[in-house]
Amino acid sequence: MQYIKRIRFSRTDVAASLVVFLVALPLCVGVAVASGVPAELGLVTGIVGGLLTGLLPGSSLQVSGPAAGLTVLVYEAVQTYGPGTLGVLVLLAGLLQIVMGVLRLGRWFRAISTGVVQGMLAGIGVVLVAGQLYTLTDAHAHGGALANLAGLGGLALATVRSADAAAALAIGAGTIVVLLGWPRWRWGARILPAPLVAIALATCTVAALRLPVARIEVKGLADAVQLPGREDFGRLTGGPVLLGALGTLLAFTLIASAESLFSAAAVDRLHDGPPTDFDKELIAQGVGNSICGMLGSLPMTAVIVRSAANVQAGARSKLSRVLHGMWLLLFATALPATLGLIPLAALAGVLVCAGCKLIPVRDFAQMWRVHRGEALVLAATASAIVVTNLFEGVLAGLLTAVTKAAWETSHVHLEIDDTQAGTLRVRAVGNATFLRLPRLLDQLEALPRDRELDLDLTGLRHLDHACATAFESWSNHPATRLGGTTGGCAADGLTRGREAARAPVRGE
Repeated sequence: MQYIKRIRFSRTDVAASLVVFLVALPLCVGVAVASGVPAELGLVTGIVGGLLTGLLPGSSLQVSGPAAGLTVLVYEAVQTYGPGTLGVLVLLAGLLQIVMGVLRLGRWFRAISTGVVQGMLAGIGVVLVAGQLYTLTDAHAHGGALANLAGLGGLALATVRSADAAAALAIGAGTIVVLLGWPRWRWGARILPAPLVAIALATCTVAALRLPVARIEVKGLADAVQLPGREDFGRLTGGPVLLGALGTLLAFTLIASAESLFSAAAVDRLHDGPPTDFDKELIAQGVGNSICGMLGSLPMTAVIVRSAANVQAGARSKLSRVLHGMWLLLFATALPATLGLIPLAALAGVLVCAGCKLIPVRDFAQMWRVHRGEALVLAATASAIVVTNLFEGVLAGLLTAVTKAAWETSHVHLEIDDTQAGTLRVRAVGNATFLRLPRLLDQLEALPRDRELDLDLTGLRHLDHACATAFESWSNHPATRLGGTTGGCAADGLTRGREAARAPVRGE
């Protein structure tokens, strides 16, 4: 009976692996082409993500491979350092992931602000879509996101004037229509995934009509894989180059780790199996990226699209994701020439849809209604990525999130009590930080100076140096009359306030 159950589970996993393979194939190729590397390297990363990472402990059902979220950063790295040095960066990023997993730092990725994560994905989506709109017409993008967005008007005019560009646009637009419409046919969507259907229809249309559109350049799996050499390591040793490479390396490591672990958390909500061990999953991703780096391939992350397809197809164990890597390997070795038939405009259509899904329009609207501070963090992160680059944009988002948190926790207000003796008792309550100092000083300076004032700071839970200095300067002002009829003079209150702020609060 137990053997029969294993056979049943194997059949379910085999069927799920075929579904994941059909979903992963066009995405692997599309991400590689958009990253500026041979299409075969996307398949290499998918193969490693299935055959190697799929066997390692961590998440049982999520599937790894090249992700659209790293496309922009990989393209910038390839253009700056060359395709050979890309393998070095991916290798080092994988080693850093292993170290972080060994040090049990995986759980700390939960502390990253949701606004920063969604803003990062939104910025990547905008940059990705802006670049792929040019590929839809077989045109060359300008490079930066702002330049691409500014050149859309000229792109539209050039497309209208060129029959070849219009044909490519028709293929890309048709691909997008199929991607959006195919899932609505439930019976068909259960048999074949939308990306595969869209790519197959576009390829057949181009071949049947003999349209003059650009296609993928095929090198072959052996020719595409280039192991990093000494000269590739040497390119990163220069001063200015080293600083830029360190930024790219940190971006690879943090973004790949965050995307993988956030995907694991999302996949855990889709099934009732054991939850993901974040630290083991981080080690597994690190091992996979180390191998991808040695092969000169693309960086790897866990991809929510493939993982969700794996769960929804009925996968029960790691066998499904391992087999999906085997199907990719068989395709890359037996049918590599098939890639040369795929039009670039069709892949651009797939990536435009993928980029649009990264932009959380509905989540932003809901976040704006419920928590505007987090929505501002999202918008700031996305805008900074579009204006600068991915790494600097994420840093700007983190800084915005920290500032928002400091602002929200620094609640302080003044309680003013007019006593029977004619003294105004001013009691500060809350957390007094420099962020609230201008408002506090405005309230203090608005108090009448012709009456005795009693400044009491014992209600403060936190008092930073800036506020303490400002309170002391205000209390020592010649125009301020201070009395102690209701609890001591202002100087005594300042001392007690400092002691209260330093004392631990019970119950916390």
